[in-house]
Amino acid sequence: HPHLILSILEVSAMDVEKPAADAKKGGADVVKFKVKKWNAVALWSWDITVDTCAICRNHIMSPCIECQAKDESAGKIDCPVAWGVCNHAFHFHCISRWLQTRQVCPLDNREWEFQKHGR
Repeated sequence: HPHLILSILEVSAMDVEKPAADAKKGGADVVKFKVKKWNAVALWSWDITVDTCAICRNHIMSPCIECQAKDESAGKIDCPVAWGVCNHAFHFHCISRWLQTRQVCPLDNREWEFQKHGR
């Protein structure tokens, strides 16, 4: 499950005006301002504790070694991630190749069952 984190980078160029003396409320000046520019950035990450594929040792959001070898000259490489019911995540190609010889999770040796896979 992805988490979305929003972060304000910069708020700049504010006009601050103090109203005339007759516009006071309760003895304090009312301050008006107008935001002329606002920049924000959004960052997201998958809700997993491990960010490396334990089979190929590449970052889980980077292509696996199989995809890197196949699509080196291609532009965008789509390399899906697979989660087991044990909550371990691997590149789909890596775990598929692993499952051809053993039907267990490479990290905890429990029987492998897909929880979900995809980006």
